[in-house]
Amino acid sequence: MGEEAPEVLLDNLERNSVLTYDSDSQGYSSSVVIGDKIYVVGGSDDATDLSISVKVFDKLNGKWLNPTVLGTKPTLSKGHSAVLFRTDRILILKRDSSLDDCFWFLEVDTPFVKKQKELLGTEVVAWSTGVTGDAPKPIVISGPSGVGKGTLIAKLMKDYPTTFGFSVSHTTRAPRVKEVNGVHYHFTERSVMEKDIREGKFLETASVHGNLYGTSIEAVETVTSAGKRCILDIDVQGARSVRASSLEAIFVFVCPPSFEELEKRLRSRGTETEEQVQKRLRNAKAELDQGRSPGLFDHILVNDDLEKCYENLKKLLALDERPEASCEPTVENFKFSVSHSVSVKDQKVLIRCKNNGLEAETGSMFVLDLSSLKGGAPGRTRGLYLSASDSSKKQ
Repeated sequence: MGEEAPEVLLDNLERNSVLTYDSDSQGYSSSVVIGDKIYVVGGSDDATDLSISVKVFDKLNGKWLNPTVLGTKPTLSKGHSAVLFRTDRILILKRDSSLDDCFWFLEVDTPFVKKQKELLGTEVVAWSTGVTGDAPKPIVISGPSGVGKGTLIAKLMKDYPTTFGFSVSHTTRAPRVKEVNGVHYHFTERSVMEKDIREGKFLETASVHGNLYGTSIEAVETVTSAGKRCILDIDVQGARSVRASSLEAIFVFVCPPSFEELEKRLRSRGTETEEQVQKRLRNAKAELDQGRSPGLFDHILVNDDLEKCYENLKKLLALDERPEASCEPTVENFKFSVSHSVSVKDQKVLIRCKNNGLEAETGSMFVLDLSSLKGGAPGRTRGLYLSASDSSKKQ
C-alpha cells in the first residue's frame, strides 16, 4: 500500500466505516475509522510474517503510526471483515476459518490499552481471541502460609485430574536440582520478564529475595485451552492484582480457625528457625487482615477440619452437581465462507454466507451475540454466542 492510500481511504470511509477486501494478496484488507484515526488491518508487507498486521493513520497530522501491538496476533487468512464494536474495539471475522480461529478483537481504546499507552508512551493496540461460550472460571486460592491451601489444591488435582490444571508461574531465579523448566516454573531472564510485565502480559508479579515471580496470562490460557479449569495459588497481594485485571475468576480465601492455631501448625513443621517462623507469622497476620477486605474474595473458608473444609470447597465449586446442559446454541461445522456480508444491530452481528457466489438468501445466516462479553486483552475475550438464524435452519 503506497503513501497515497490515506486519501483513498478517507474518500471511501467518509461513506463507509468498514471496507472489506476479497483478495488473497498480502495487501491491507480492511480499514475502520474511529474518531481521528483510521485503523488498517490486513496482510503484512513482510513476506516472512504470517500474522495479520496493524497500521494506524492519524487524520489530524496526516501521518502513519506504527503502534505497539500486544497480545497473540492472528494468522493470515483468505481475507476478513472488520466491524467496529463498542467504539473501543474492532471485531475481526477471519474468512475460511474454523470456529476456534474465526473471531478476533483488536482493542484500540479499552482500559487495558489506555493503561499501556500511559506506561509505554506510544500508540498501542492489543489482540484478543474471541471464544464462544462461557468456560468455567479459573479459581484463585489464597491464604497465609501453613493454612493448608496447598493440601486442598493437591486433593482437588488428585480427585479431579481431568477437570483442573495448575498454572505454571514464571521466575527469574535459577532452577534448583531436579526442577524442570515449564513444569515447576517457567525460568526466564529478568530483562525478558520485565519487558513482558511492562506489556501487561502478567496477571500478578512479586519480588522475593531479589528474584521476580509471577503468573502470566498465557500460563492461565494454556490450562484453559487444554479444556481444564485453572487453579492459581497466589498470595493476597497477587489476588488483588488478578481482581483488578480482565480475568474473570472465583476468589477463595482460606483462613485458620484462629491465629494461635496457625502458629501451632507452623511450629509443628519443625523445619524453620525461630526467625523464619516469626517472619511467616508477621506475613500471615497481614494477609489475614487483607483477606477480609470487602470485595476482594468471593468466599472465605475456615480450615478447622481439613476434610470438612475440602467438602465445603467442592460445594462452592459445584463439583458434586451434575453438569447442566449448555444453553448455548450449537452450530455444527461452522466455517466463515469467503463470500459473505456482515451487519450489526445493537450487540448482535448478522453474518450472511453465500453458497457458490449466489445471493445471500440461498446461503446460511448466523447470529453472533456479543452482549455477554467477558475478559479481553491481553487474554481471551469470552462469552460470544453463535447461532444459526431461522432462515438457515430451514435450509
